[in-house]
Amino acid sequence: MQQRKLGASGPVTSAIGLGCMGMSEFYGESDDSASLRTLARAVELGVSLFDTADTYGLGHNEALLGRFIAEGGPSRRQKMVVATKFGIVRAQGQYERRIDNSPAYIRSACEDSLRRLGVDSIDLYYCHRRDPAVPVEELVSTLSELVREGKIVSIGLSEVSVDTLRRAHAVHPVAAVQSEYSLWSREPEQGMLQACAELGVAFVAYSPLGRAFLTGAMDATQLEPGDFRRHNPRFVGEAAVQNQCLVQELSDWAQRKGASPSQVALAWLLQKHGHVIPIPGTRRLSYLESNVAAADLVLSAPELAQLDQLFDPAQVAGARYPEAGFAGIESQRG
Repeated sequence: MQQRKLGASGPVTSAIGLGCMGMSEFYGESDDSASLRTLARAVELGVSLFDTADTYGLGHNEALLGRFIAEGGPSRRQKMVVATKFGIVRAQGQYERRIDNSPAYIRSACEDSLRRLGVDSIDLYYCHRRDPAVPVEELVSTLSELVREGKIVSIGLSEVSVDTLRRAHAVHPVAAVQSEYSLWSREPEQGMLQACAELGVAFVAYSPLGRAFLTGAMDATQLEPGDFRRHNPRFVGEAAVQNQCLVQELSDWAQRKGASPSQVALAWLLQKHGHVIPIPGTRRLSYLESNVAAADLVLSAPELAQLDQLFDPAQVAGARYPEAGFAGIESQRG
């Protein structure tokens, strides 16, 4: 698979990573055995960036990834770039959250993540969400101490503003910014992608398939009771109907191209920006294999322009999160 670099001094990783969140929470019932098979197949296919967070399943996701690493031994660990996050604090079974960026919390969260992952060092450690009460300079200073101590390798930020990125980068090099970015979530194009390119920072795109809506294979009216998309504004009511029309146009476009809608959506991200690394999440082997194949799909400049126009942000209905999901988000709400 193509390779891309995490920041000017960070590790080289696969151009497409794997988001692991859905293996533990938010998308209905989980199956650890199936998830472990998917993780193993990802490594076989050359995927090397694995993205998790301490809040996913309240530790379960990190523990699952830790189990996978342990079962494969040192040789498997050497093939993996492990990214995790801190900062979102939730209670069991609740979506509402508070944000904690205090130095004591960061250190405690880091130790807990190291233990669950079973690793000596975290390759990429993100501030998952920002607490504006804690100056970003103080936040990054704490993280830089963890770098010097060998507990983390690289620093990342998630859903921050351009100003926050620049202030953080002035204290210590930032390897990656992670934010939602896809055909139907274009907010990073309002300055963040340009700032990352200027500073030599990788941009990691989460939900690059619009939480599976862009696959063309999901029915928003048939979501499981535990699926958080049942409360996402883009997946309910008239917004869902309007967005489904856009996805149908994407499906028709992809069929003419001889590809799946997912592959087109991922190839669009990869070819628009050389520093973007999408991390589609899946628990299914077939979806994983299809996503990885998107790295080989070539789109021409006119085709990229057609897709830009098809998914003009003004045509997308609904906010990308319910109100509680915007806690700690500095970037454009969408």
